[in-house]
Amino acid sequence: MSFEESEKYEYAQGIVDRLVSRGHRALFVGGWVRDVMVLGVARDRDIDIATSAHPEEIQALFPRTIGIGEKFGVVLVVENGVPFEVATFRKDMGYTDGRHPDEVAYSDSPEEDVLRRDFTCNGLFYDPLSGDMLDFVDGVGDIKRKVLRCIGEPGDRFDEDYLRMLRAARFAKQLGFAMDEKTRQAILARSSLITEISAERIREEVKRIVAPPGGGLGLRTMDSLGLLEAVLPEVHAMKGVAQPPEFHPEGDVFEHTCLTLDNISSDSVPLAMAALLHDTGKPATAVLKDRIRFSGHCLKSAEITASVMARLRFSNLDAEETVDLVAHHMDFVDVEKMRPATLKRLLRKDNAADHLELHRADCLASHGRLDHYEFAAKALAGMTKEDLKPPPLITGMDLIEIGLEPGPVFRTILSAVEEAQLDGRMKTREEALSEARRIASAEGRA
Repeated sequence: MSFEESEKYEYAQGIVDRLVSRGHRALFVGGWVRDVMVLGVARDRDIDIATSAHPEEIQALFPRTIGIGEKFGVVLVVENGVPFEVATFRKDMGYTDGRHPDEVAYSDSPEEDVLRRDFTCNGLFYDPLSGDMLDFVDGVGDIKRKVLRCIGEPGDRFDEDYLRMLRAARFAKQLGFAMDEKTRQAILARSSLITEISAERIREEVKRIVAPPGGGLGLRTMDSLGLLEAVLPEVHAMKGVAQPPEFHPEGDVFEHTCLTLDNISSDSVPLAMAALLHDTGKPATAVLKDRIRFSGHCLKSAEITASVMARLRFSNLDAEETVDLVAHHMDFVDVEKMRPATLKRLLRKDNAADHLELHRADCLASHGRLDHYEFAAKALAGMTKEDLKPPPLITGMDLIEIGLEPGPVFRTILSAVEEAQLDGRMKTREEALSEARRIASAEGRA
């Protein structure tokens, strides 16, 4: 199906048509134009619209709108449940906080509007009614040359919004573009200012930079621009930390982390963040004995991960899952020696797929052996949900019925019974009750 046949395109074209029919100018702008009209990819991405209409005029024309940035001329128009960002052409009048314009002045022309945008590849307009492309900044030329270049003076663009420095790293990774030298130098000169941006905005860019595909490239790009040390000093600290070559022929801990990110194939946010942070404890735990060792690095990495996730304001759920992945990322080393109960508990976790994928990526980024991964994946494929979490043979009510008083011993009994059940050593209710009586007697509760 061509983009002209998609519902999203049809709705966006309808918005433009209505604006134009009321005497306004309206055009598609930004990433959709770059990706679809020039690169021919990502046809289902959001379509942003720029117009000469002012916010109140936009809101008067459409039955369902949301003012998400009316101060800056931005209105969300919702068509058949699909939201479209519609922004008034504008000129930004000075920046003093490195985040937002102090004042905006509306404009009637896309030629003026494009001058306040970030990169030439994002400064393209497309008229869906005539089929014309409007390129005032040689954006098409830079896309064909695979160069990421600021519109106008790079230092001015970054001083307007420091977050654009991280966006530069993201676009370079996402598009596979080389950085224009003036753009690169402007970022290097002010990379430390990135921490002036809110943690939430930094978090969203970091998520995109380390997400697959090419998370390792994204991380290397952040580092080459001086942004990694400012945003993630814990990751920067892994640079130059040597590893035993017999297990890590790829090089230092930072190189291993980049390769781990490159081998991730899932879009899980906790998984990508765990791949990024899983070895952050190695610098603090490195010792040289018979060889380089990192005793306790999993727990140290988990501690650091919790701190990073809190600092970047990740949700509690994302933080908890990421810390769990990091804390247990070495568990699969002993998977072939595990008792059935231990293996089943590992494989029945809600995030078991992420655990497996992190282990696979970790191995591919080092020695390359996947025997533990293949054993665990085969075991998981051969088990049913009931195998992993069978119905309990007895409950607390059963223990009360045989005369036991509720208390801590209940947990001891039920855990022991489940362990035996998962191991295959216990299969009936009668066996479970017999074991309950034995444990209660040993604990002095019978």
